[in-house]
Amino acid sequence: MGVGGSMTKSPRAKPKSPAKRAHDILILSIRAFESRLDAEQEIAMGFAGDEAGILRIEGIGFFDPDIVTFYGIDDSGARTQLIQHVSQMSVTLRAVARTSGEDPPRRIGFQLNAGWTGGDSGDASAS
Repeated sequence: MGVGGSMTKSPRAKPKSPAKRAHDILILSIRAFESRLDAEQEIAMGFAGDEAGILRIEGIGFFDPDIVTFYGIDDSGARTQLIQHVSQMSVTLRAVARTSGEDPPRRIGFQLNAGWTGGDSGDASAS
């Protein structure tokens, strides 16, 4: 019998899959990157080794155990989705001019995962 008379074992957390780990790191990276953008910039992704140009990010997701997805709008305005194996993933975060001068810059970091406590804008341009 263990100390205190209990024989129950503490539950172990299930280890994260490679896709979930990549997803979580991407969210943290996007949030940190967006926090340094000014009011005239939005975030986009470039993909190393790919001639697809950039993707104005609208969301990311994953499928266990090893697939990460990115979706948004490309340079030409076409809806785009990239489905990628985590072993092939190489992402560049880029600051691009926002598309509309009237609307506030779009920030996605706070929308990507529950638990964001930084407010709606999530950027350095917020007062």
